[in-house]
Amino acid sequence: MQSALYVGLSAQVALEKRLQTIANNVANVNTAAFRTDVVKFETVLSKAGPNPVAFSSPGDNIISREQGNITESGNPLDVAVVGQGWIAFAGPNGTVYTRDGRLQIAPNGDLQTVSGFPVVDSGGAQITLDPNGGPISIARNGAITQDNNEIGTIGLFNIPADANLERYGNSGVTPDRPATAIADFSRDGFKQGYVEGSGANPMMELTKLIAASRAFDGTNSMIEGTEGSLQNAIRTLGEPGK
Repeated sequence: MQSALYVGLSAQVALEKRLQTIANNVANVNTAAFRTDVVKFETVLSKAGPNPVAFSSPGDNIISREQGNITESGNPLDVAVVGQGWIAFAGPNGTVYTRDGRLQIAPNGDLQTVSGFPVVDSGGAQITLDPNGGPISIARNGAITQDNNEIGTIGLFNIPADANLERYGNSGVTPDRPATAIADFSRDGFKQGYVEGSGANPMMELTKLIAASRAFDGTNSMIEGTEGSLQNAIRTLGEPGK
């Protein structure tokens, strides 16, 4: 059995997925609070012969938690998350968490994400402001003050470090373990008038793209060489007297 053919093919499948992941990261270098996808590769051992042969699996996509840079926007409805917390909003199928703090006020006064989903407090309740009221101030702990009255508090949540994240839209995630409300704002909190950028580093992603492309080309050359040696062997064995 030409194990090299199967090893090379499995490597190409894995590298193709890697290239798709990098391409998606590059496409979102300007997406606020975007979290990059990384691929976790595993090795599957095949013991069909006397010696183990390692095949590369396609890999599983994992959402990185690496943060983007925080820049000043000057918009009082923009909040950047300081620390490891997440903002929560009510999605169509349940609570979704995001680091994209570009907020807006709906005509009915509901505080919403830039995509139009209601932002919730630590108890999961929606927050309502006066769309025609005075200036809005958002404190580090998420407390919202308008016309000198505290009218609500943006919830800040901690997602367990070992939770698996599933992507929702460009900047939202849903964890497979419950998130908990943050009550200590000494390390975590909000910064009004700032926005977190994408976690994708364009130069780093370009470097990864070049490396993956070269690896794919190298694997393709190996497969072509293996196919050539197999064809030569078949021709030799088919000659009279062989």
